[in-house]
Amino acid sequence: MLKEFRAFIARGNVLDLAVAVIIGAAFSKIVTSLTDDVLMPVIGKIFGGLDFSSYFLRMGPIPANYAGSLTDYAALKKAGVPLLGYGAFVTQAVNFVIVAFIIFLLVRTVNRATTMFEKEKAVAAAEPKAEPADVALLREIRDELRARRS
Repeated sequence: MLKEFRAFIARGNVLDLAVAVIIGAAFSKIVTSLTDDVLMPVIGKIFGGLDFSSYFLRMGPIPANYAGSLTDYAALKKAGVPLLGYGAFVTQAVNFVIVAFIIFLLVRTVNRATTMFEKEKAVAAAEPKAEPADVALLREIRDELRARRS
């Protein structure tokens, strides 16, 4: 079983997948920061100061010992109040759209590069290959020797 595991790990696909997961995790943090710190404040400003992350519906009672703000989503959630956080969902949906669009751009670029590479490969295969100078010289010598024999 250990040999099978080593063979499995040694495959290129597994290593590629591991690298992709690590890069994806780092990329996810970048996209989350982009959404939370750049895009959502701009969207909020455009729509009149909306902060989507604090939009929620309270689904249950507030504990009697709660002393925080009734509009603070994070504090209410920490206090155990059942909440429907649709603002956080909108933020995550924007994150998803950004990641999906970037992945689309990457796949599109790779597909275009692959297509160009295949076209160049086909053109190179169709062109006649010029023979090396030493082969041409040997061929001339051979032809000259044949001409002298005749």
